[in-house]
Amino acid sequence: MARSEIRLSGSGGQGMITAGIILAMAASVYEGKKAIQSQSYGPEARGGASKAEVIISDEAIYYPKVMNPDVVVALTQEAAEKYCKDLKDTGLLIVDNLMVKKAPEGKFKIIGLDIIVTAAEKVGKAMVANVVTLGALNTICNLVDPATLEKAVLSRVPKGTEELNRKALAAGAELAKAAM
Repeated sequence: MARSEIRLSGSGGQGMITAGIILAMAASVYEGKKAIQSQSYGPEARGGASKAEVIISDEAIYYPKVMNPDVVVALTQEAAEKYCKDLKDTGLLIVDNLMVKKAPEGKFKIIGLDIIVTAAEKVGKAMVANVVTLGALNTICNLVDPATLEKAVLSRVPKGTEELNRKALAAGAELAKAAM
């Protein structure tokens, strides 16, 4: 991996910003790679479209914005429509099957996953959909070592939820393996 540009998107409150922070932390703090993370919310903070962008590179990052993402994750229809317009033709769009009924068209590859359903039913809490997303994304794209990602997740989650989040990360990895 020389450089990966990732955009995590959904609606405000789904935790995509936190997921971006965790991914950048795993890459930079725990693996010593160059990584930056930025974020943007729609005007409606909760419920409006939001995105987190992460660039992970082995070399210096001179421009901190994602220009043509290699990967876009969209947990809502609005996010899919709004945030994958500049996805590389050779890129990957990961969508949530429940919330994204019509994936945008393009030359990029599309993988539909039951992220929100997995969080709610297999893990037991819909609020960990962002961690399920990280487990799936990392399994598909191999961005950081899985143990590193787990360490970063556990360093950022509220005390007392470590086991829930560990389970969410594993559920996301299993979801991705089944889809590949």
